Amino acid sequence: MNKRLRCLGKQQFTPLVRLRLTARPRLILSALAFCGVLVSVSQTIVVPLLPELPAITHSPPSDVSWLITITLLTGAVFTPLLGRAGDMYGKRRVLLIALCSMVVGSLLCATSSNLSVLIAGRAFQGAAVAVVPLGISILRDELPRERVIPAIAIMSSTLGIGAAFGIPAATLVVEYANWHTMFWINLGLGLLDIVLVLLIVPESAVRTSGRFDVVGALGLSAFLVCLLLAVSKSSAWSTPTLAVLYAVAVLLVPVWGWYELRTRSPLVDLRVSARPAVLFTNLSALLIGFAFYANSLSTAQLVQEPTWTGYGLGESIVVSGLCLLPGGVAMVLLSPVSARISGARGPRFTLGIASLIMAAGYVVRLFTSGSVAGIVIGATVVSAGTAVAYSALPALIMHAVPVTETAAANGLNTLMRTIGQAICSTIVAIVLANVTIAQAGKIAPALSAYLIVFVIAGIAAVAAAGLVLFIPVRRRTPAYEVTTEVPVK
Repeated sequence: MNKRLRCLGKQQFTPLVRLRLTARPRLILSALAFCGVLVSVSQTIVVPLLPELPAITHSPPSDVSWLITITLLTGAVFTPLLGRAGDMYGKRRVLLIALCSMVVGSLLCATSSNLSVLIAGRAFQGAAVAVVPLGISILRDELPRERVIPAIAIMSSTLGIGAAFGIPAATLVVEYANWHTMFWINLGLGLLDIVLVLLIVPESAVRTSGRFDVVGALGLSAFLVCLLLAVSKSSAWSTPTLAVLYAVAVLLVPVWGWYELRTRSPLVDLRVSARPAVLFTNLSALLIGFAFYANSLSTAQLVQEPTWTGYGLGESIVVSGLCLLPGGVAMVLLSPVSARISGARGPRFTLGIASLIMAAGYVVRLFTSGSVAGIVIGATVVSAGTAVAYSALPALIMHAVPVTETAAANGLNTLMRTIGQAICSTIVAIVLANVTIAQAGKIAPALSAYLIVFVIAGIAAVAAAGLVLFIPVRRRTPAYEVTTEVPVK
C-alpha cells in the first residue's frame, strides 16, 4: 500500500517537478545575462560624458582619459585572476565579489565629481568584467547539456549587447538629467543583480584543486599593465617611457611563461592554452574585439562631425548614441540563431561566417557614410556579425578545455577581446588625429580617416576568419556536447 502511494505521489507531482526543472535553467540564464548586460553597460556609460568631464572635474583631457584607461587595465588584470579564483573557490562566490566591485565603483562615481574618486570608481567597475566568463562557467556546470551552448551564446553576447545599449542610454541621461544619475541607476540595478544571484544562482560543485598562483598572478598583472599602458597612452606619453613599458612587457613574457610551466597549479595552463583549438580561438577573439570596437568608436563620432567638413552630418550626441541601438537589437535577436548554427554545423563554422559578416559590414560602411540611415545599416551589419562571433567563441573554448578550467579559460578569452579593443582604440585615435582637414582655424578628421579605420577593421575581421581555418575540426559528436574530463595533477 505504501509503495502504491509513493508511486501515485511520484506520478502526481511529476508535472510540477518538470515545470521546475524547465523553469530553473531559464531563471539562471536570465539572472546571469542581466548581470552581463549591466556590467557591459557600466564599462561604456562614461563615453558620452568624456567631452564634458574636463570642465566638470577641472582637469585636462589627458587626465580625464584615465576614466577609460583605468577600466581597461583593471578589467584586463582581474578577468583572468577572478576566473581562476572562481574555478578554485566557487564561481558564484567570486561572481558576487565582482558584482560588489561594480556597485562600489558606481557608488563612488555617483557621489563625487573629484577626478581621483571617479578614477577609483571606474577601476572598481572595470574589475567587474569577470562576471561574463564566470557566468559562462556557471551555465556550463548547472544547465542540462542540451541547453549549454544556446545559454552561453546569449551570455557571451551580453558584452556587445550592453555596449550597444549602454551608450545610447547614457547619451539620453547626459542630455536630459544630471550626469550622476546614470551611476545611481547602475548602482540600483547592481544591487538588484546581487539579490537575483543570491536567490536564483546555485554554487557550482565543480572545483579545481591546488593553491592560487600568486606569483603567476603578479607576473601576468605586471605584463598587462605595462602592455596596455603603452598601447593606450601611445599618443600622450614620451617615446622613452613607452619604450621602457614595451621592453618590460617583452622581458616579462618568457620569465612568466617559464614559471607557469613549472608550478603545480598555474594561473594559466600554458599547455592547454597552446593547443591549436584554444590558441587560434584566442587570437581570433583579439581580432574580433578589435573589429567590434572600431564600429562603436567610429559610428558615434562620425555622425557628430560638423557639416563644414563636407561629409559631416552635424547630429547631436543623442542621435549618435541612438545610431548604435539597432545594432544592439540585432545582437539580442541573433545570439540564439548563432547557437542553432553552432549546434548544426559547429562553433568553428559559426565563427568563420561571423567574421566574414563583420568584414562585409565594413565594406558596406565604405560606401554609406553620407547619411544616418546608411551609417546605421553598415554599423548594424557589423554588430550582427559580432553577436554571432561572440556567441561562438566560448563554445570553442569549452570544447577544448577541462571543465575545471572553464572560468579561467573563458576569462583569458575575454582578456584577448579586451586587448583587441585597447589596440583598436589607440589605432583609431592615431588615424583620426593625423588624417585631418582644416577650415578657418578649425580641424576635424577627414572622411578618408574614417575610411582607413573601416579598411583596417575589415582586414582584422578577414584575418580572424583566416585563423578559424587553423582551429582543428572536431569529430562528430552529439549536439551541444562539451568536454568534461578532469586533468590529473
